[in-house]
This record gives sequence, C-alpha cells and structure tokens, in this order.
Amino acid sequence: MYSALVDEFQINGSVVPLGIVIFRMFAATLMGGIIGWEREHNARAAGLRTHMMISVASCLFAIVALDLIALDTEDQDRIKADPIKLISAITSGVAFLAAGSIIISGGKVHGLTTGASMWLVGAVGLSCGTGRIPLALVATVIALIILWIVNRVAARPKKDLEEKKEDEDVEPV
Repeated sequence: MYSALVDEFQINGSVVPLGIVIFRMFAATLMGGIIGWEREHNARAAGLRTHMMISVASCLFAIVALDLIALDTEDQDRIKADPIKLISAITSGVAFLAAGSIIISGGKVHGLTTGASMWLVGAVGLSCGTGRIPLALVATVIALIILWIVNRVAARPKKDLEEKKEDEDVEPV
C-alpha cells in the first residue's frame, strides 16, 4: 500500500522527464508573468498573477496531453488522443476568462487588450508545455513590443486629439 502511494507521486513513465517538466512550468510562469507585469503596471484588472496562472495552466494541460498521447494501453483503439483538441480546449477556456475582462461602459470598450493578452499567455503556456520555449519567448517579446512601444505610439495621436478638442471647447473672451 505504501509503495503504491509513493509511486503515485512519481512521474515514472512520463514522456516528459521531471526536470524538463519543472523547467517548462517555470518558463511558462516567467513569460506569463512578464506580460502580466505589464498589465499590472498599467493598473489593468487582470494582472501579474492572472497571467501567470493562465500560462502555467496551459503548460500543464500540454504536458498532460503529451503523456496521454504516449499512453500505452491494452486496447489502443479505445484511446485516441488528438493534440488539436487540446489546443481547442485551452483556447476556448482562456477565451472565456478573457471575455470576462471586457467591459462596455458608456459606449466605450474596456479590457480588450487585457483579454487579448490573457489569450496570448494561454498560447505561451501551451508552447512551453510542448517544449516550444523559443517560440513562446518570441511571442512574449512581440507581446511586450505591442504592449509597450505600440501603446506609446498610439497614445500620442489620442493626446493630440484631446488637446485639440479642449482648445475648441474654450470660448473666446
């Protein structure tokens, strides 16, 4: 009985060795955290912890799926693992969470970028979980470029437009 319990906590027979599992999970945590930090820094509803959790969860789902695909069973016809279904399930689940971050108030949409970043960290976690860490890293860098640089460039015309509108609203003396 005791040895059965000890065996339950081993990752024996896994396609992905324990050291690699730990590396992939921490890579997903780090990259999801980097994107989440940007959201947190800009005081968005879904920030650091949310993005990290989504990325780690996606990574875990991917690792479990890899093990299920390689599972050796007596009746191979009964178990059919399709990695595309995994991607679809993660995408749908994260999209559900992301949709919850989108708010329409006073005719304005808020939280769309946060929702998109949540969806992206799901893909980052999935990439880490399947061992595509360089791909996840490239996506993280591109996300930061979009969130930091493109935001700064896009904010300039908005500021100019608001200043122009304020000037027009001032009545002459």
